[in-house]
Amino acid sequence: MNDPLLNFEGKVALITGGSRGLGYQMAKALAARGADIIIASRKVDACEAVAEEVRAMGQRALAVGAHCGKWDEIDKLIEAAYAEFGHVDILINNAGMGPRMPSHEVPESLYDSVLNLNLKGPYRLASIIGQKMKAQGSGSILSISSIASLQPLAQVVPYSAAKAGLNAMTIGMAKEYAPHVRVNCICAGPFLTDIADAWTDEARQTADNALRRPGRPEEIVSAALYLLSDAASFSTGSVISVDGGT
Repeated sequence: MNDPLLNFEGKVALITGGSRGLGYQMAKALAARGADIIIASRKVDACEAVAEEVRAMGQRALAVGAHCGKWDEIDKLIEAAYAEFGHVDILINNAGMGPRMPSHEVPESLYDSVLNLNLKGPYRLASIIGQKMKAQGSGSILSISSIASLQPLAQVVPYSAAKAGLNAMTIGMAKEYAPHVRVNCICAGPFLTDIADAWTDEARQTADNALRRPGRPEEIVSAALYLLSDAASFSTGSVISVDGGT
């Protein structure tokens, strides 16, 4: 907590999908290191529960109910964030979905939902907030992608394609908003978040990676803190894997 490279005092972090799973772990880790937190997801009650935890840690927090795949709701989220805090220093695009279904059975509505939440929404958030960060002279953006973007999987093709787009967006925006704004990406492997409730017992215990297991949600924290912090001051446009060695 005392490492100056991992000190987020005075910073404001906006985290989508911040009420559970990886987003929740990152919210707690940033708050523990001095950041004020904006938690966004569709269920405002769940966001408020996390906000209360953050406040109990001595930090300010704002809960915002927003569908992070819809631009009108994203614009309202941005407006609320700046109205409350006046600036955003960290953006984490974490909200996502990847239902498994044979490609030929995917209806247009589901295809659109997957692309909207995993790519369209993050694009809107990162482009609008990235420009504001550039104007303020500093900022860090982190998107949570998936190992499926690098090694596409059967029956989650729209998800794999959307996350591959997120990787490309990261590299392009890193160049567009440089030198004052850094934009990076984590390709996550299997993690024991809420989605794992639908997995078999075997899948929750083992995985086809070098470590032979899925990750615990808190194991995303060290990579996220690094990329968001001054410790990564020379890292932008990076797409790194946290996947147990897939």
